[in-house]
Amino acid sequence: MTAFAPPFEAVVVGSTGGIGAALAERLAQDPRVSRVHGFSRRTEVPLDLADEATIAAAAATVAEPRLVIVATGLLHEPGLSPEKRLADLDAAALLRTFQVNTIGPALVLKHFAPKIPRTGKSVLAVLTARVGSIADNRLGGWYGYRAAKAAANQIVRTAAVELAARRAEAICVALHPGTVDTALSAPFQRAVSADRLFTPRFAAERLLAVIDGLGPADTGGFFAWDGQAIPF
Repeated sequence: MTAFAPPFEAVVVGSTGGIGAALAERLAQDPRVSRVHGFSRRTEVPLDLADEATIAAAAATVAEPRLVIVATGLLHEPGLSPEKRLADLDAAALLRTFQVNTIGPALVLKHFAPKIPRTGKSVLAVLTARVGSIADNRLGGWYGYRAAKAAANQIVRTAAVELAARRAEAICVALHPGTVDTALSAPFQRAVSADRLFTPRFAAERLLAVIDGLGPADTGGFFAWDGQAIPF
């Protein structure tokens, strides 16, 4: 475990979503954090994962954050839902799913990673999902979401390798928040037991506890809300 050097600035991308808002609120209460920069399509400085120019513009407003969390995700929206069969696959839906779940977070890393300090603990964390684990896939279905999150995990792993050569104490990880009571999971909660459906506040507290416990040896890893490593 390596501690953050206070005071430090934090960034939450997706700060108006369920988990993102809870993360931003919890970080704002942390005495070690001097400022929380929250970005989404609805913030004063808008950030749209489908528009790289807005990602670059948002990054330009931040100096040297020690913590960058990408708390975004797309599972469903009007005209898009998780596929149950190969016959359900649609090219436009797959492109949209990858744009938000893989390409957008990759571009956030592209523009925000150069901002972190060269020394001391810094963490770049991307919220993915356990269903993005190829090794853990025994149920099938959800083709696009699974594949996009698996690809995001690979982006994280590859970025970690690059960062290690330049910033020895930097940590880049993928995190699984569990099933959280948000709009993303709402249509799929019936099969989730009450003790496994987390509030955004609980998920935020657990994710930040995991982040606090990370050290350089953990970079490139994939961790659940309880700190357990998940196979890629």
